[in-house]
Amino acid sequence: MNTVNGGISFWYAQEGTPAPREPLPGDTTADVCVVGGGYTGLWTAYYLKKAVPFLNIIVLEGRFCGYGASGRNGGWLYNGIAGRDRYAKAHGHDAAVRLQRAMNDTVTEVIETAAAEKIDADIHRGGVLEVAYTPAQLERLKAYHSVDVAFGETDRRLLGARETADRVRVTGAVGSTWTPHGARVHPVKLVRGLAATAEALGVTIHESTPVTEIRPKHAVTPYGTVRAPYVLRCTEGFTAGIKGHRRTWLPMNSSMIVTEPLPASLWDDIGWTGRETLGDMAHAYMYAQRTADDRIALGGRGIPYRYSSATDNDGRTRAATVDALRDVLVRLFPRLAGTGIAHAWSGVLGVPRDWCATVALDRSTGLGWAGGYVGSGVATANLAARTLRDLIQQDSGQSGPTDLTTLPWVNHKVRSWEPEPLRWLGVHALYAAYRAADRREATARTSATDRIATLADRVSGRH
Repeated sequence: MNTVNGGISFWYAQEGTPAPREPLPGDTTADVCVVGGGYTGLWTAYYLKKAVPFLNIIVLEGRFCGYGASGRNGGWLYNGIAGRDRYAKAHGHDAAVRLQRAMNDTVTEVIETAAAEKIDADIHRGGVLEVAYTPAQLERLKAYHSVDVAFGETDRRLLGARETADRVRVTGAVGSTWTPHGARVHPVKLVRGLAATAEALGVTIHESTPVTEIRPKHAVTPYGTVRAPYVLRCTEGFTAGIKGHRRTWLPMNSSMIVTEPLPASLWDDIGWTGRETLGDMAHAYMYAQRTADDRIALGGRGIPYRYSSATDNDGRTRAATVDALRDVLVRLFPRLAGTGIAHAWSGVLGVPRDWCATVALDRSTGLGWAGGYVGSGVATANLAARTLRDLIQQDSGQSGPTDLTTLPWVNHKVRSWEPEPLRWLGVHALYAAYRAADRREATARTSATDRIATLADRVSGRH
């Protein structure tokens, strides 16, 4: 079959590209201006409007809601958060445990809120299964499991080869870890439902309205300026396009493929009846889900970064990347060697220099921001949005500190990324090292992590 390449994402190919909402008609005012119509911005508008119905909230989106990562991701609603180990070192173990428990609860919050608001996003709570299929991956898996249990995930399970196969028959899998704090979602159905729900509450959304500059009490666009006491930057991987933020968060590229629907005979061979989200312990890791219509959607890194923090338009993906992702698919499930790839696409996610997700409100300026999720944004965006709500209510005198406003990721500051060409050279060298490490570990007899990957982790700031 012919593979559709680009066109934003397969999720939009299924649902259709939405008719655009009206752009900003000119200068105006609001109580809160949210910049970005993805999960973070829409959840923030939703929770603020629910908490304080009289607020005039305007959302400004450069293209249409869900155009970025919120409409292109792998549909992993799970409890991972970028930077937990670093927050433990900076704020203490107990603070990081609180952050992890908040993320565990966030998975349930999204599922229950979607149900309450009648948002049908093909959500299935099957948990998260992450597999190992080399000795080095198994060693990392066991260490990863031990750390997660120490951070309070007492319901996480370490599985052997047979127990792993009982869930999903990944070829050569020697072990896995499973947590119940995860679910499969259809990304576009979720973002569309969320946008419609926010509008029904009275939130105003202007699309085709790129914000070129954010400054205290001002969001500047080609069509006019919104003046508001609070201006919230919720632009994740597209942050570099705003004046003064070229080096704030690096727009990391991630690519995906999705198969044609698989027949029952193949599913009998693969298993996956629990519809867990599926990942592995490779350095250049993959992520996958079994979709509601019985396809496999699988993602990973292609070209990790474009020079000068450039972002793509329609998600078109290099043929070499499509082939590499197909190879990963067939490595996991050899019987799929002849299966057609229906669609391939790419998108960007936000990566801070220290790989720590953050949420913040500067009380002196009214400027707030959230992001840097490093690929864990489907759930983290919801926690960030509820935290921004609480920070604004605290700042405006409507409430005091809450459990969310005292979490260790609040008001965390990171240094900027290096200027070009160092940024481009560093990221490409980093992922070349990870791919080389994965190749060596695949044939190594030792369970030790490849030394090049360890060095790359130190240089990058990931660990």
